Amino acid sequence: MAWVLDLDGVIWLGDQPLAGAAEAVARLRATGERVLFATNNSSVEVAGTEAKLASFGVRAEGDVVTSAMATARLVEPGERVLVAGGPGLVEALAARGATVLDSRSYEPSGAGDVDAVAVGFHYHFDYDGLRRAAAAIWQGARFLASNDDATYPTPAGVIPGGGAIVASIAFAVGQQPVIAGKPHEPMAALIHELSGDPAGAGTMVGDRPDTDGAFAKTLGYRFALVLSGVTRAGDLPVDPTPDVVADDLAALVESELN
Repeated sequence: MAWVLDLDGVIWLGDQPLAGAAEAVARLRATGERVLFATNNSSVEVAGTEAKLASFGVRAEGDVVTSAMATARLVEPGERVLVAGGPGLVEALAARGATVLDSRSYEPSGAGDVDAVAVGFHYHFDYDGLRRAAAAIWQGARFLASNDDATYPTPAGVIPGGGAIVASIAFAVGQQPVIAGKPHEPMAALIHELSGDPAGAGTMVGDRPDTDGAFAKTLGYRFALVLSGVTRAGDLPVDPTPDVVADDLAALVESELN
């Protein structure tokens, strides 16, 4: 059975590991479970995410699935993609064989100049980036988004997420994007492919009902809600209703394996 683990709020908060998470992953693997790490954070390159997990005692080479990777599957090799996003989105699109255009500097020149606009979380978002992305979409480029998460958990509390950036562009152009990340089908298709058992059962572990819970439904998996990230005990009940609720990943694995 596959276990799909969110990262922010499940394995870590910001740069702080959550207690017992590494040991919980090791216990799952020791029982023969397939463990994948699924994150809507498209701003970080895969090697960086793998290294961060390794620094917390979690081996993850080849097991990290990002919304940037899912977004890249929505473009074809050779297409020209204007990127309003971070290094992870650039990396995934380049690996796909797309020509990457930077929204910080590239000025769309007319219809057909840009095939798609890909938007994800990034710290350099500004008015000119918004203007260039909108111009390309108005000129006929497809509008893609790595995710639509409104917020992003940190040790100091939540901050605006990539969905807030996406929403500003969508409002400007009067058009909604195709969204690649959780809880949408492009990310689910990628998870099923990498799990090696597209028809198999699994468990999706996350801290956000609106993203992780809905993603469990898209996958056809159970939803395990942990209260170590965005959702707290005082927020219960939530929709969709989790199949199981635990304080954190360590507590969840302890109860499931015992």
